[in-house]
Amino acid sequence: MVRIAQLGAGRMGSVHGRNAAANARLDLAWLVDPHPANAAALAAETGATLTSFEAVLADPEVKGVIVASSTDAHLDNTLACLAAGKAVFCEKPLDLALERLLQHEAALKDAPLFVAFNRRFDPHFSALADKVRSGAIGQLETLHLINHDPAAPPAHFVPTSGGLFKDFTIHDFDVAAWLVDEPFSEIFAFASCLVDPMIGELGDVDTARVVLRTASGKLVMISNTRRSGCGYDQRIEAFGSKGMALADNPLPSTVQRWTEAGAGADPLYPAFMSRYAGAYAAEMDHFADILEGKAVPAAGYAASVAALELAEAAARSAASGAPVKL
Repeated sequence: MVRIAQLGAGRMGSVHGRNAAANARLDLAWLVDPHPANAAALAAETGATLTSFEAVLADPEVKGVIVASSTDAHLDNTLACLAAGKAVFCEKPLDLALERLLQHEAALKDAPLFVAFNRRFDPHFSALADKVRSGAIGQLETLHLINHDPAAPPAHFVPTSGGLFKDFTIHDFDVAAWLVDEPFSEIFAFASCLVDPMIGELGDVDTARVVLRTASGKLVMISNTRRSGCGYDQRIEAFGSKGMALADNPLPSTVQRWTEAGAGADPLYPAFMSRYAGAYAAEMDHFADILEGKAVPAAGYAASVAALELAEAAARSAASGAPVKL
C-alpha cells in the first residue's frame, strides 16, 4: 500500500477520502483541515489521523497528497506538496486565475500532478470517447454537451465559486478538449440569469449556451443551466461523417412501471455525487496507478490551462456579446 494524506474534509474531501480509504492500494494515513472538529467524523470513518499540513510535508513516507481544500488554496497547497516531493491529486480547479497558472508553469508542467476532471472517468462518457477515437462514427464533426444542474447553489457559494464558466462549464470545456482532436480557435457565449435573481445580483449568471469552433470548422455546443426541472441531466451527443454516438442519462435502475396512465421509470440521479460516484472511485484508482508508476496523469497542468483559458474567454464573450478569438 502507498501511504498518502489528504487536505480538506468538506464536501469533495468526504468523497475523495472515502474512496481513498476504500482503495486497497492506498493507505490514507493523515487528514488535514483548518477546522479539526468538523473533520473528526471523516477521520474516524476512514481511519486517518488528524494532523497539520507541515507534518504531512515533512513525512518522507507520504508519497501522495489529495488536495481537496478550499478552491482558493488549491494551487498553493499543490505547489507546496510538489516541492516536498509528493505526487498530487488535486480537485478541480487547480486555480481560478489563468495568469497564476501560467506564472507557475515551470513547477507544474511536468510534475506528478493529476487534476480531477472526473467526467473523463465516467464509464458512459469514456465508452463514447472510445467510439469517437476508433472511427466508429467516422470523422467527428460536431459535439453537443448537455450539463444541467437540478437546482441552483446557495447564494453564499456564488461569490467564491469563480462564476458559472469557471465553476460549472469548466467541466464541459475539459470534455470538449478531451474529445475534439484539435485546438479551438474561437468561442461565443450567451448567458442569462433565469433561475435565481440573487445569482444575478451577486454578479453571476445561471444559464448559458456556448459555441466553440476549431480552425477546420468543427463545432461544439454546450448547454448549461443551474435548474433542469428534472434532475441531474448529463448527456453527450457526438456527430460524425458516418453516424452519431450518444451517451444518455443513466438511471438508478432500468425498471419501468406500466399502467393505464402510461409508462413510468426511475428519475434522473439527484446530484453530481450520486451520478458520478463511479467516476470518483475510478479517479482514485488512477491516482494509485500514478503512485505505483503504472500511469501518467490523464489530466494535469495542460488540461487545467486549456479549460481555464476557455472559461475566461467565454466570460469575455458573454460580457461583450461578441465572439472571442483564441
